[in-house]
Amino acid sequence: MTALTSGSGSAGNGAGAGLEFDAISFGPFSLRSRLLERDGAPVKLGSRAMDILRLLVSRAGEVVPKNEILAYAWSGLAVEEISLRVHVAELRKALGDGKDGARYITNIPSRGYCFVAPVQRGEPMPAAAPTEAVAPPPALPYRLDRMIGREDILPDLSARLLDQRFVTLRGPGGIGKTTVAIAVAHEMWDTFESKVHFLDLAPLKDATLVASTIAAALGLVVHHADPTDNIISFLRNRRLLIVLDSCEHVIDDVARLAESIHREASEVSILATSRESLLVEGEHIFELVPLPSPPQGARLSAGEVLNFPAARLFVDRAAAAGHRADITDEDAEVLAEICGKLDGIALAIELAAARVGVYGLREMAALLDSRLKLEWRGRRTAPPRQQTLGATLDWSFGLIGETERLVLQRLAVFAGPFTLQDAMAVAAKEGGQVDEVVDALEQLVAKSLLSTQPDGASRRYRLLDATRAYALHKLTESGQAQAVARRHAGYVQRVLEAGMGAQSGADQASRSQGRASLLADARAALEWSYANDAGAHLRVALAGSCARLFVELNLLNEARIWSQRALAMLDDTSRGSRWELELQATLGHAFMFTERNSVQAEEALRRGLEISEALGDNANTFRLLSRLNMFYRRTGDYRHLLPVALEAERVARLIGDTAGLAGAKALVGVSYHLAGNQTEAQLHLDEGVRNDAALRSTQPGHFAYSRTPQIPLARVLWLRGFPDRAVECVRPLTGAGAPRDVVMHCIALCWSASLYGWVGDWSAVESMTGRLATHAGMHGLSPYEAVAAGFRSQTMIARGDVKNGIELLRSALPRLRADRYELYASAFVADLSRGLAELGQLSEGRATLRETIGRIESEGGAFDLPELLRVRAELEASGGDLDAAEASLVSSAALAEQQGALSWRLRTEMSLVRLRRRQGSRHPLGDLAATYARFSEGFETVDLKAARLMLDETPA
Repeated sequence: MTALTSGSGSAGNGAGAGLEFDAISFGPFSLRSRLLERDGAPVKLGSRAMDILRLLVSRAGEVVPKNEILAYAWSGLAVEEISLRVHVAELRKALGDGKDGARYITNIPSRGYCFVAPVQRGEPMPAAAPTEAVAPPPALPYRLDRMIGREDILPDLSARLLDQRFVTLRGPGGIGKTTVAIAVAHEMWDTFESKVHFLDLAPLKDATLVASTIAAALGLVVHHADPTDNIISFLRNRRLLIVLDSCEHVIDDVARLAESIHREASEVSILATSRESLLVEGEHIFELVPLPSPPQGARLSAGEVLNFPAARLFVDRAAAAGHRADITDEDAEVLAEICGKLDGIALAIELAAARVGVYGLREMAALLDSRLKLEWRGRRTAPPRQQTLGATLDWSFGLIGETERLVLQRLAVFAGPFTLQDAMAVAAKEGGQVDEVVDALEQLVAKSLLSTQPDGASRRYRLLDATRAYALHKLTESGQAQAVARRHAGYVQRVLEAGMGAQSGADQASRSQGRASLLADARAALEWSYANDAGAHLRVALAGSCARLFVELNLLNEARIWSQRALAMLDDTSRGSRWELELQATLGHAFMFTERNSVQAEEALRRGLEISEALGDNANTFRLLSRLNMFYRRTGDYRHLLPVALEAERVARLIGDTAGLAGAKALVGVSYHLAGNQTEAQLHLDEGVRNDAALRSTQPGHFAYSRTPQIPLARVLWLRGFPDRAVECVRPLTGAGAPRDVVMHCIALCWSASLYGWVGDWSAVESMTGRLATHAGMHGLSPYEAVAAGFRSQTMIARGDVKNGIELLRSALPRLRADRYELYASAFVADLSRGLAELGQLSEGRATLRETIGRIESEGGAFDLPELLRVRAELEASGGDLDAAEASLVSSAALAEQQGALSWRLRTEMSLVRLRRRQGSRHPLGDLAATYARFSEGFETVDLKAARLMLDETPA
């Protein structure tokens, strides 16, 4: 937990607060008040590191506990220890600790830190009474006491000024150009021997007064309109720094004069701040980028969020406004959201932070979606253009031409980044030339009203959030908002529809990336079209186009919601169309993974398949057959698997695509596996793996996307008697080679967990289960959360925590049954039955297992029926019914042999040995020895080690 306050230890009441020394020296260093020098030269330290140094030096030779250091250096804050370690590392680096044998600070594990160098000091002096703030150098504005997030650029910017002499600090309004320029002026005051002139040009209304303003600042008395020659003559052979702040509105005159000064006065350095470049000889651009903000949705802790400058600035300014509430880990996500909405713009952050005490964090996040933020007022002493975001943007809006204003307003309809092609399609005037948009776009970028970033060989553009809110308001005032939104929605639909048809090719990856970049605009277009009658004609096609995108990006909840809404609006022209096909296919797929394997999901998939076959759409027919196959896997209706998979293989052959054929082999192989034919399963899966390179190279738009044969092959290999190969097969799928698709990633984790359970590696099962629960929770795939609970309970039972494991299973199994999710339920039922028997509840255990076996046998059997029969035999034997137990085991062994499941047979043979010993058989090991001899690997796995031990205990 991190308290939302500001200040450092120097103002606190920590252990070392209030100490001032006339002089303290150690090694080549001297410390006086808050000035550290090395051999007389100042050493730059951050304020926290300085606080830590002062405290440690004041108690040199003592171990200062970490909590005391934290309380001193972060007075009023509760921060994580990582912050202390970071600042101690900074301090050690500044001192050169460890170089050439020098030692200053040592860490005493579990206790704290100790300053170990010899210290020479005078008598401590009482803490000085509070004094007035130190006045800035003459002619310079006050600098901020704490400039957050920009400290690191000051040395670089200062060095560039000395080397290049003419630097323009460029960036959008409110980003902090003036703050940085003032700080640089103060930093370089001594370097230029007090010859630093800071000119705020914002108040100038007449550009012709630029030269006379600069002349006056230099102390020149001129008697004619253009004093440029006087200025050049005065500056020639003089060494000084001129800071020209806020040049954009008088940029032509500033540019001409600055270029002349740079060319004619070789000892003068110029720092200009502007929303656009001066575009003259000698100018070097220093782009001031937004403050780094926490990533959205990363679930960072409070301490991790506050590692980002935007969040630190927000907290600092909120504390300065008197808000002292705590930022908890739960609040950290909201703070990250706020910083994201403010785009790292310092002015926006300060204005919002000043109001957090009024609204609270969560309400603040909601308010930032409104135009209200544009009118929030900041410091009364700030220049008028910086007192509100709206005023800042008014300033910029007034500096652009009419065409640029129109284009800016229309571009505000884009909710995310956009390309030049996007801009031309949406922002061009009706009947106008697209060249106007290109020219306007160039000017808007130059004036920092649009940001731009590389995108391969081209570029993408975006409006910062505050600029977009401002431009949208202007668009609404102009009366064009509805027309532009309609044009935008239609354009998004056409682009997405075009991308649906491009499923292969060398540039498929870039096309997929381009489609993904449309997500924010797809959402905005959907919201608008379903809320406005003007968008009614677009609704079904737009939702159908977006549905494919949502599935590609694993946004299955959104896919389900919008598909349902669009299907409710079908009319005679859209029923049976490609759009109904897309919506039904998406609805069935999304229902499976976000809700349950319901009749509605099956009906949607069947309806989609009916339409695709009627339209002769083979790619969608394959996709729907594969989704139906997945549905029947999950529901345990294994008798449907093979017919569906073989039909998919037939369709894949018609298409003739290599990756599609590999995907079909995976479907057929997994169908054989679950239905209980491991020999055929291995043959088909091996064939799929041989073409796996083609399958893995497919992009999300491919009809056979993400069919990974290795996932089922690993389980088949174990069942066939190759445990080592099985583990080697599955290991990459849970590491760097994990499927990209979030659903396939869950499947890989589930099937890997089941395999590691069979092998007996419960640590691996535990690891897979934790990752599965996190992954499923993060992406809203709730059925997999119940599966994770089942695997967790299996692990608990295997490790002897039977009672708690059963309790967890009792909660997980009803959830799986409610979801009609039977794929893993039978294995969990077997563990529940054994656990109940172990706790003395044999009758309940047998009844629970009997129900599951009956269901599976009525549906034609399954891959794990031999194991379920074996467990039934164990429970029968526990109840004293040895004849029934023997019958069950004989059936289990025969079925395992029929299925080609050597590993199931080995387990059954071991159970038979135990049973026959109870029956008094003299030679119980013959069949076990023969089965064991059929293995060629896996001898260190649990079952084979147990079989070897059994064989070694008693001669056959």
